[in-house]
Amino acid sequence: MIKKQGTILIVDDNRNILTTVRMLLESVFANIITIANPNSIPAKLREEHPDVVLLDMNFSSGINSGNEGLFWLREIKSLSPKTEVVLFTAYADIQLAVTGIKEGATDFIVKPFDNGKMISTLTEARDKNKAADKAAGKLGGKNAQGMMYWGESEVMTDLRHVVEKVAATDANILITGENGTGKEVLANEIHRLSARSGKKMLPVDMGAISETLFESELFGHVKGAFTDAKVDKPGKFELADGSTIFLDEIGNLSYSLQAKLLTALQRRSIVRVGGSIQIPVDVRLVCATNRNLQQMVNDGEFREDLLYRINTIHLELPALRQRKADIVPLANRFLRQYGDIYNKTNLRFSDEAEKKLTSLPWYGNIRELQHAIEKAVILSDGGMIAADDIDDGNQTRREKPLEEVQTLDEMESRMIEKTIKECEGNLSVVAARLGISRQTLYNKIKRYGL
Repeated sequence: MIKKQGTILIVDDNRNILTTVRMLLESVFANIITIANPNSIPAKLREEHPDVVLLDMNFSSGINSGNEGLFWLREIKSLSPKTEVVLFTAYADIQLAVTGIKEGATDFIVKPFDNGKMISTLTEARDKNKAADKAAGKLGGKNAQGMMYWGESEVMTDLRHVVEKVAATDANILITGENGTGKEVLANEIHRLSARSGKKMLPVDMGAISETLFESELFGHVKGAFTDAKVDKPGKFELADGSTIFLDEIGNLSYSLQAKLLTALQRRSIVRVGGSIQIPVDVRLVCATNRNLQQMVNDGEFREDLLYRINTIHLELPALRQRKADIVPLANRFLRQYGDIYNKTNLRFSDEAEKKLTSLPWYGNIRELQHAIEKAVILSDGGMIAADDIDDGNQTRREKPLEEVQTLDEMESRMIEKTIKECEGNLSVVAARLGISRQTLYNKIKRYGL
């Protein structure tokens, strides 16, 4: 009998396909998650840590070029580099397959699919992921993705001393910093050093929870509370009882919902939606954001009393360009990690490559450095990573000053690109912030090649 193991996330807007693939894979995967909306991908990556993602290339937006799938492929590899991605498309375009594999996909499945081929492709991807985890374990129990690397720079040394003092307490912590600086990794390190480390930290992406589902997701609901509430369900706060709850992108929470969160924090208890019983919860709160919450308070967008509640200790993660001494050591860690994953051991950087790594500004911070090293490993032919192998396309592009923008199209393209980065690829939030529909946003992403 085949042993069921591993977690797979299936993303396809066709619910019939989701049902069919789920039934097909029930005999080989221990945990199967299906979603029809790709905007839920970041939250599912954080919460479920899938070994494999089966990703449709086209969704209900009407775009059938595969660009939407490639966009989400890049996002998945950025957020969770060790997760294997298998692309799923009805268009047997070999060039698209090659593009997807160059961008980090493991394999490609064409619809209509053969059942045996589907199972073998996905189980091979799962086994590849498990083998990579095993190799990482031999290197010290954790891979570079999940391990906090402090480095030798003065700014990180000072931060480490503060973290070691506060981690052992139950003080609420607010982590701020640019996108890609490793805020969730730092939150995990704080939890690891705390007395609550015996239980798993529970991360919640606040930007991925809709207003209508906020209370149900965080506080749970009772049977019959609403149409689809067929059973009692605990929320994130109950699940994190006795542990740490990590609220990422806390700045994305609407003003009305901030009051509900504040009430739960003040009472140290929650009430499930549709219920009346106060349920005590013992959680340690760690929040993170790339936004200026004090400025949001001044602008009337964030509650001052909530800021005081979550900000007992404030930790600021520096940008990678502020800790240049750590760039090459970090790059070498990623080089070993991806060398193991892609069976390209004993790779090293040339002197010129190390100089280039240090000279680049890395506006996308550690996340962008990691992506660049993975790409260099995938495309490498020999044992040496040369300077030309280090992709300096996106990370070295500086935004033009506004006075240098020549056309409305250029201004619009720059605004969309900037907002996508700020919202970390959550296109629903991007569309809402720009005041356009998701369909319009997809069309513009395709038009400008973003």
